[in-house]
Amino acid sequence: MKKDLLSISDLNRQEIELLIEEGWRMKQEDTPPLLLGRTLALLFEKPSLRTKVSFDMAMHQLGGHSIYLSPEEVGLGKREPVSDVARVLSRYVDGIAARTFSQETLRILAGHSSVPVINALSDLEHPCQILSDLLTIYEKKGRLSGLTLAFIGDSNNVTNSLLLSACLLGINFHLASPPGYGVKEEILNQGNEFAALSGSQIRLTSNPCEAAKDADIIYTDVWVSMGQETEVEKRRLAFSGYQVDNKLLSLARGDVVLMHPLPAHHGEEISDGLLDDPRSVVFDQAENRLHLQKALLVKLLSNP
Repeated sequence: MKKDLLSISDLNRQEIELLIEEGWRMKQEDTPPLLLGRTLALLFEKPSLRTKVSFDMAMHQLGGHSIYLSPEEVGLGKREPVSDVARVLSRYVDGIAARTFSQETLRILAGHSSVPVINALSDLEHPCQILSDLLTIYEKKGRLSGLTLAFIGDSNNVTNSLLLSACLLGINFHLASPPGYGVKEEILNQGNEFAALSGSQIRLTSNPCEAAKDADIIYTDVWVSMGQETEVEKRRLAFSGYQVDNKLLSLARGDVVLMHPLPAHHGEEISDGLLDDPRSVVFDQAENRLHLQKALLVKLLSNP
């Protein structure tokens, strides 16, 4: 593997599959202290529940520990240049998991850090979430290649990493989003390159019913992400026909699974009560952040 994980595309198909296998194994067995004495800095510009706790507990269960650095403590790029923060932390810790507003911040961190930098969320991608999602899909379906995943909603950081990983692994990817909220051209072009090798098919549409038809997985996310609070009413209007509900799920395969990275806005992108539906694997997704990230941390932070 590369030193850093900034994008899901920093991994190849074999590396993703090995991480999923290792995460699955770690979920079944007690984890030995493989990272004894190792330290992970949690460098966060955004609030977090699952990302913070899962990384913290992953390091604890592996025998290491983490240090949480809040926005107020560091002032990344404001109180101190990002490059200086990277060089200082490299002298103290064995790895940095950064949750940032900008992908460019991650690139600067990685470029000036001598220790691994992990994208724990940026405006462009969310690779740790998607690796955990892939573990969940494998757990429920027993395979990845040949499945069809339909994403209903905004083309955000989660969508970007999902599209790229699907195309790497031979998963067909359907995206339904309103005009003006489609996937970035750079992501689509990269996805098409991967799909040409894996056999994946990408389908882009503005019709949620078309995307959901015969899908194995229905995936959705919030319509308004952090940093878009001024667009709340505009986005609610644009996405008003994109709620995932029982009617939409009925168009998918009979054994469809429902996914959401959380937090969810009940009654907006997902109908009230649907997270508790038997088809929902949302809380399994949340749990699997812990197991997959343990596998990732062992791979990146273990002594050479």
